Amino acid sequence: MDRSRGVPFVDLVAQHAELKDELTAVFHRALASASFIGGPMVQAFEEEFGRFCGTRYCIGVGSGTDAVLFALIAGGVRPGDVVITVPHTFIATTEAITHAGALPEFVDVDGSTCNLDPDRLREYLEERCTLDGSGRPVSRRSGRPVTAIVPIHIYGQPADMDPILDLAERFNLTVIEDACQAHGAEYFSRKTGTWRKAGSIGRAAAFSFYPGKNLGACGEAGAITTDDEEVAQAARMLRDHGQSRKYDHDIEGYNGRLDAIQAGLLSAKLTRLAGWTKARRERAKTYDELLRGARDIVPVIEPDWARGVYHLYVVRVQQRAEVIAELSGAGIATGIHYPIPLHLQRAYVSLDYAPGEFPSAERAAAEVLSLPMFPQLTAEQQERVVQALLRFTPAA
Repeated sequence: MDRSRGVPFVDLVAQHAELKDELTAVFHRALASASFIGGPMVQAFEEEFGRFCGTRYCIGVGSGTDAVLFALIAGGVRPGDVVITVPHTFIATTEAITHAGALPEFVDVDGSTCNLDPDRLREYLEERCTLDGSGRPVSRRSGRPVTAIVPIHIYGQPADMDPILDLAERFNLTVIEDACQAHGAEYFSRKTGTWRKAGSIGRAAAFSFYPGKNLGACGEAGAITTDDEEVAQAARMLRDHGQSRKYDHDIEGYNGRLDAIQAGLLSAKLTRLAGWTKARRERAKTYDELLRGARDIVPVIEPDWARGVYHLYVVRVQQRAEVIAELSGAGIATGIHYPIPLHLQRAYVSLDYAPGEFPSAERAAAEVLSLPMFPQLTAEQQERVVQALLRFTPAA
């Protein structure tokens, strides 16, 4: 795309131009010390990001997928278990579940937020499970014990955690947040009357620092946050071949460590994250205002109990292929997150789900469209995006 004329979907070049000196200094520090795995930069970032999320512990890992996997295993998920999640997410969530030896089973999403629907979760636990002697649910579908829930904070909007946590407590389930898109998102608990950061609500949480994320590395990186010391200790061993100390392997683990250079780059970017989040929220408000009254363009909502960070700004449209073609012709890049729900992916044909089982997720997959969203997005660019949209779907 001609950067002088088009509107990119995300602009990492502009972001990194702001930080050129700070990012370059990280490479010089790493080269001068030859500390590339672990060391002071990793420890510093873990402390900083833990404080940012409001948790006692942060464990840097190699990717967001590693973060979900290690959080599940450290949180007590074992081979043969069932882990509940939603079909409207990226496959990394379910990859982590299956790589932990567990089986993903799905509940539908709320049509207005695209996040896990607590009513569907309650229905699953009450109607699609039996209880064993300890009161823990067993899936009627698979005959396996259900041990965990992974709510996704999709698009940077927190899932409705109060009812999810209530159901988890009632059925003795572990909650692992997938916060891979939600760095700095906040959730208002109506039970406690307090705001809490994504990553500090469940037993543990997983973050991705893929380059396009709100806090992105210059490569792959991830982190686990938790207040649970046992989970933190287990996650540290899992990321480092099961070592409790050098060459002393308490368990069999993985090579899932966070590179020191990526940790240093993330520390430099973390100082800007609050400002970038403020800019994203302002641009989301601008989109909301420009699209008010538009026919057949429905933004995914931000509920009163959420302060989203707008990793993505997502609308629902009819005739999506034609809308994308209209915007592309105007030089405007868009995305679809996500076009095929997981229960209908070829990778999961063995799960034996059929079309129509999760209607809200399937409707979302057919209708969602992600518009350009990044902190450096200009008002002129947003007006161009909306004008192109309205040419295809005019205001009522």
